[in-house]
Amino acid sequence: MNHRLSLPVTVVGLATALMLGGCAAGEGSSTTDPVPASAASSGWSSDTLNVDFATYNPLSLIIKDQGWLEDTLGDEVTVTWTQSAGSNKANEALRAAAIDVGSTAGSAALLARANGSPIKTIDIYTQPEWSAIVVPKDSPLTSVADLAGHSVAATKGTDPYFFLLQALEANGLSLDDVEVQNLQHADGRVALENGAVDAWAGLDPIMADTEVNAGSRLIFRDVDFNSYGFLNAREEFLAEHADLAQLVVDAYEKARAWAIANPEETARILADVSGIDLAIAQKVILERTTIDLDPVPGEAQRAVLATIGPIFVESGDVSDQAQIDEALDSLFDGSLASAADPSRIAD
Repeated sequence: MNHRLSLPVTVVGLATALMLGGCAAGEGSSTTDPVPASAASSGWSSDTLNVDFATYNPLSLIIKDQGWLEDTLGDEVTVTWTQSAGSNKANEALRAAAIDVGSTAGSAALLARANGSPIKTIDIYTQPEWSAIVVPKDSPLTSVADLAGHSVAATKGTDPYFFLLQALEANGLSLDDVEVQNLQHADGRVALENGAVDAWAGLDPIMADTEVNAGSRLIFRDVDFNSYGFLNAREEFLAEHADLAQLVVDAYEKARAWAIANPEETARILADVSGIDLAIAQKVILERTTIDLDPVPGEAQRAVLATIGPIFVESGDVSDQAQIDEALDSLFDGSLASAADPSRIAD
């Protein structure tokens, strides 16, 4: 099933009816440490803002490309961009406080929270069909059932890995039936193409690239096994720098409207950053990414994660279901997305 980005003529309204947010109003509004003098004189709570960008998060690419945060903050706040190669890397950077706001798949955010990472999901950037099971063009494998006894590359802690777990379970298999090679996404693609593994739990846009340029085949797809794109922030950052956190979410909602109005340009930016052909980027943006959606994290995302959570416990990635339940109850903070105002962002 393909989800297409809605063009401007079909947009029903970017600010759709807000869904139930996950946290009480006012969370992240208190400041526990004194504001640095340089920040106080500028009117912002800090003189630095550290955010990530990722090829699997097209809105982040637009914000970085357009320079909106820098233009809005001026010389008063230094914006530092860090590229996340995958959800696992974004989670590592958040945990180390190397970034304040980071992009992950929903499943990876749940895993991190369940295992004690102090993050909150503050915005939903897309609903992508970004994962599938991929085999080389001449592979005899044609279904998930055929994977039994074979090697599969997957990046643990990311949506493609969790996609693999769900795909195996849905087809009567488990991790014990395959040999998982824990490789970062780009390395998994290389291993697939050079025959080092039999299959790969792929991630766009790399997955679309290997389809077009290497003839690789997707043997299993299910958009419902792909969790949403989650924008996450450190709890400490939300508590101490709520003004900057709100500004980031404002920028994301400006980027959402821009992407819907400019789908071809969005694909061009993705192509440039990823180093892929424009046709491949267009496949990702126009055919496999839903951008026109409610940005407030709530029940739609919780329902997906509630399905994925028990698989974490079964696979040993989380100790018990109680940790999953607690994470589901504490992960979402919809207050910033509910209050988002793109007009606060400089053109």
